Amino acid sequence: MNLYEHTIIARQDTSPAELKQLTEKYSKIVEKNDGEIVKTENWGLLNLSYLIKKNRKGSYIHFKIKGNGKVIEQLEKSEAIDKKLIRHLTVKVKKFDLDTNYFSNKEESEKKEKTNN
Repeated sequence: MNLYEHTIIARQDTSPAELKQLTEKYSKIVEKNDGEIVKTENWGLLNLSYLIKKNRKGSYIHFKIKGNGKVIEQLEKSEAIDKKLIRHLTVKVKKFDLDTNYFSNKEESEKKEKTNN
């Protein structure tokens, strides 16, 4: 089984309910193709470096996936025709970093550090 980190960017006007539907939709595609979602992170609404399809911001959803190439192929095929998505990116990794949450609030990170020490 290969390890992948997969990120999708939804349009800025996508509602939280629609984001949840997108997450569930793509999770089901992974599971249907014998893959496994290890972790899902909602990074929230972030500024884009440049305009993409007339959008200045995008809602980021990040998946950590165990599976084969067929899983990613099916994911990207369905994402290419989804009008709610601006971009998607898949990166094959050697191991997952499940501890660090790069897009959490600084206050939450400090609380976690205090409880761990």
